[in-house]
Amino acid sequence: MPPVNRSHVMSAVLATVVGCSTIASVTPFTASAADTLFLKSPRTPSRADDSFIRMFPGLPPFAAATDEMRDKAKKVGEAGGILDAMDLLTDPVQSITNPAVFSPNNPDNPNMTAGMTFLGQFIDHDLTLDPKSPLLQNADPRRTTNFRTAAFDLDSLYGQGPQDSPELYDRSSGDIKLRVDVLPGAEAVSRKGATRYDLPRDASNNAVIGDSRNDENVIISQFHVAMLRFHNAVIDNLRAKPELAKASPDRVFQMAQRLVQWHYQWIVLHEFLPITIGQGRVDDILRRGTTFYNGDDARFRNLRGNPQIPVEFSVAAYRFGHSQARPSYRLNFGPDGGNPFFVFIFEDSNDPNDPDPADLRGGKRAARRFVDWQTFFNFGDGNVRPNKRIDAKLSTPLMHLLGMRGPAPGMPQDGVQSLASRNLMRHVNFGLPSGQAIARVMGVQVLTPAQLTELQPYSMDRSTPLWYYILKEAQVLESGLRMGPVGARIVGEVFIGLLRADRSTYLSVDRNWKPTLPSATPGDFKVTDLLRLAGVVPPL
Repeated sequence: MPPVNRSHVMSAVLATVVGCSTIASVTPFTASAADTLFLKSPRTPSRADDSFIRMFPGLPPFAAATDEMRDKAKKVGEAGGILDAMDLLTDPVQSITNPAVFSPNNPDNPNMTAGMTFLGQFIDHDLTLDPKSPLLQNADPRRTTNFRTAAFDLDSLYGQGPQDSPELYDRSSGDIKLRVDVLPGAEAVSRKGATRYDLPRDASNNAVIGDSRNDENVIISQFHVAMLRFHNAVIDNLRAKPELAKASPDRVFQMAQRLVQWHYQWIVLHEFLPITIGQGRVDDILRRGTTFYNGDDARFRNLRGNPQIPVEFSVAAYRFGHSQARPSYRLNFGPDGGNPFFVFIFEDSNDPNDPDPADLRGGKRAARRFVDWQTFFNFGDGNVRPNKRIDAKLSTPLMHLLGMRGPAPGMPQDGVQSLASRNLMRHVNFGLPSGQAIARVMGVQVLTPAQLTELQPYSMDRSTPLWYYILKEAQVLESGLRMGPVGARIVGEVFIGLLRADRSTYLSVDRNWKPTLPSATPGDFKVTDLLRLAGVVPPL
């Protein structure tokens, strides 16, 4: 299973689905490359019914699926247009330390830290992958294959398991651990003395992991590293128990995998989802059940009984995180603890063959290409930076995606560089309903044409593409602090619906289960606890 080199693509920060990253993703590559890369995913789709579905099949498309409409959608998302935050500066530091002056279209979200964008992207890559749907023609969800399992099972981490994906595993200790490399040159120390790690790579620097999208940028790459080390730490934690000291490697692996999956699911349900849609909405769905998406309903399952992902989620709602990406980040405090590495998400002027470019592109290995997570999640040391609010603006670098200019091997020849344009064109292709139509079905507040006046020249102020509508309702109705009623209901119901439909999740097996691994708060488990246990941040 040779990995595909995708270092020219930065769709990553895109966070969230299919985009999360994929139907969503802009991550482009050829169909043959996709077939090769994802051939060994767990429960890899071998039949056409591992596809996407519609959550609101009775609603008409927001607009006619024509080339004229695709061109109009493209124009709405173009660089310099209404979605462009105009925030690409010459100094990556100022856009972080003084955003009100240097990046006014990137207002801080005081309720969410910068790392949540990339956690959201990792979750996306665990749920969806559509590498084949074309951008310039119409598409049918049921004829569009999802190459990921529609489950919070970490198939992007474990591949097809130790037997069928042996390249992902390290048995040198006798136990079944996941492969991790030490970052060269770093004997890798930060000012706190923490060893720095990298994804396992082949001779061409291709990451040897279950989903190559998790090497799209340094931050998602390093989060995947943390997950690899988290599994390995759980193995060690289990081996330290006297009753498991002589247990077989297979038994310990299975126990560790279940613990990793359940603690990850806990973070999704008790940390990521409440911050994203609001605790009250999470509680309401858990208490009353889902109304519009039920993973147990035959309408939302394929012939083998597996849940399927709605395009309203993958193409629209879960791409909310695209609006949260900033133009630059403080990646770390410096390999020697002296010079923090502030970096743009990507710089188109950088040489793609540079082994250590001054941007966040993935597929590289160098001493400074690691993350100090204290910037991205709150460890109480004053270093954390906030996320951007959810609104109808995307950072300018996302209007100029690397590799989209062509002609690069494996890149689409559609010439559309803007992520916003690509998102909106897919709304036309898949015939997604308008945000207003879904809001009416849900019985929630509907945005008025006056609140969408910037779309009037495109005749979209009364029938608005769902993704744009969801960004704007978060901005108007929630001050950008969390998703609005339509986006929150779609994301919340799909997350909880999938957790309930999978008979192996803690929510299905034992809804009263509480985390058991070491944490700052016994009975709870957060991303910060995971990162500490993984050994990628200093211990308490």
